[in-house]
Amino acid sequence: MGMSETYEENKNTIIQEVRKKVASLNTIVAVVILSLFLILVRYTMSPLVPFVKFIPEVSISIIVGIVFFLAVLGLYLSILLSRKTVRIISDYSKRLERMLNITKDLREEVYGDILLEKIMDYALDITQSEAGSLLLINDNKELEFKLVRGGKASRLIGTTVGMGKGITGWVAQEGKPVRCSNVKEEKRFDPEIDAITGFETKSMLCVPLKARDGVIGVLELLNKTGGFSYRLRDEEILRYLAAQAAISILKTQFAEDQKNYEIHLTDMLLETIDYQQPEKRGHARRVARYSNIIAKAIEMTEQEKKRLYMASLLHDVGFLRIDLDEAYNKDIYTQHPVIGYEMIKPITFYAGIAPIILYHHLRFDGYGYPPSELKGEEIPLHARIIAVAEAFDAMTSPLSYKVPMSLDAASEELREKSGTQFDPRLTEVFLSEIAPEHIK
Repeated sequence: MGMSETYEENKNTIIQEVRKKVASLNTIVAVVILSLFLILVRYTMSPLVPFVKFIPEVSISIIVGIVFFLAVLGLYLSILLSRKTVRIISDYSKRLERMLNITKDLREEVYGDILLEKIMDYALDITQSEAGSLLLINDNKELEFKLVRGGKASRLIGTTVGMGKGITGWVAQEGKPVRCSNVKEEKRFDPEIDAITGFETKSMLCVPLKARDGVIGVLELLNKTGGFSYRLRDEEILRYLAAQAAISILKTQFAEDQKNYEIHLTDMLLETIDYQQPEKRGHARRVARYSNIIAKAIEMTEQEKKRLYMASLLHDVGFLRIDLDEAYNKDIYTQHPVIGYEMIKPITFYAGIAPIILYHHLRFDGYGYPPSELKGEEIPLHARIIAVAEAFDAMTSPLSYKVPMSLDAASEELREKSGTQFDPRLTEVFLSEIAPEHIK
């Protein structure tokens, strides 16, 4: 069930409750008015209205007392019902605000395992349940326990339940919730799970995790605390949570799949580069390591560190489109940043590092390649960092096309070219942090 559908159901429930209270209040007001009307007719219009003679005559003091009593009763009940109505609306507002905060928290979570933990924590807290489990449909079209709370929960992780088997299997198959106050009276209940965990299930609330393309799993809660039964309101709010959980789970799964694809593709590219240029084997990973030393020292954010890391790994990817026989021709060699930029830019998850690859050979004084009007701090920070890290590796690597330098000699070379070829601040930061153990 989508967010809007669940919201409409909750809203309609609240509206119905408020309408009942208003109807009760209107009834009380009508009784008071009718009573006053009959009394007024009895003592002012008796000659004109024949049926008034059947209303018994009562003393004025009793009349005043009845009127006063009815007025006070009406006022009391009016205040009471008004408070109940305000409380209903207030409770709904608080629940809605909380669910919106929960939705925001779930939508912002990027790690799948942490997301599942949050979903379970919120579900247990909202419904006041003793235990629960979250199952997702795996590649074999079975429900797999991903997260379990209560009893010997760890025994269930990774185990599966067939579609249609037990309450969870039925919920997943039919896409409908089940709310049960006594599982012993529920013929779909499968006691096998309790036998595994040693947990005694008494009551249960089970809802499907539904996405646009169908059910992706099940959220199951057990034993509402205090021995109470799950109410319709528990079911409605859990269905809302399940709808948001399903969206968030799919989002994190997509992000993790994309991340895995990115990692595998990056590894494939690095292996190809190393194969094509064996004299520079491991160069990209060493540049990434040296760049990270600078990133940590200048307190770069984690997100920017990731960008720098990926750009460091792929800064020479342009060589893959350069013929090996022409790789050391200066005119051809200097084209690799532009070629790398054009290769990487169309790939969505690499697009952010494309400008870094383009400018990593641009000197701090504006010279270098490719020709550009940028110079100094106009050059992307990540590119300036890679320029220092790559030059250091080229000077110190045993596989370098140059004669390897010592740490002191390479440091002196960087200092001499600081302010012209390299960013002086970043150069000084790197030299203050680099140590012999960093060179591998």
